[in-house]
Amino acid sequence: MNDKFHKNPDGGILMSESGQISKTGNLYKTEVIAALFDLTPRRVQQLTKDGVLKTTSAKEGGRRVNRYELVPTIQRYIKFLSEKSKGKNVKNTDSENESAKIEAEARYKQAKAEMVEMDLKELRGELHRAEDVEAIMTNHVYAVRSMLMTLPSRLAVDTANAKTKAEAAELIRKAVNDIMTRLSELAYDETDYKKLARERRGWEQETDEEAR
Repeated sequence: MNDKFHKNPDGGILMSESGQISKTGNLYKTEVIAALFDLTPRRVQQLTKDGVLKTTSAKEGGRRVNRYELVPTIQRYIKFLSEKSKGKNVKNTDSENESAKIEAEARYKQAKAEMVEMDLKELRGELHRAEDVEAIMTNHVYAVRSMLMTLPSRLAVDTANAKTKAEAAELIRKAVNDIMTRLSELAYDETDYKKLARERRGWEQETDEEAR
């Protein structure tokens, strides 16, 4: 008779529908182990074939049969599930690492492309480094300072020799206008920035043909 096995509601060992424990001594049939692990008998047989579970030869009804020791079988199945879980985690970790690697490479390529584009804009004079702006503006400030500092000495003699206040005022006005004209020549010029960019790379000065 092919009994189906289920858990004893009183908490005992698995029993068949006829109420009999399918075991020989401390050895149990495939159906009992299948019910214990909530598997099909075919799955238990496959696990046994794969070496996960082990059977013990026993004599039953005058013939030799394969049966399972309860405790060692449970231990082997728990070990199998544990190793299977670890293997799954390793696969997940590898997949996550690969995804992170691909994402990092994409970010690196994007950043590198942006750096190349910024470099080209700098060489064209379309984009300026803060240090270059500071250097050029500092030069302009010193140029203005120099012109203003020389103004008194330039006007001292001329205004002293002026015959009238109007003549002295005109001399001062001309000197100031001269400074203003020279200041207007200090306007923004992208070639100044292009020159600094090329010098920073150790390149020779841009020729007129390259500028065009």
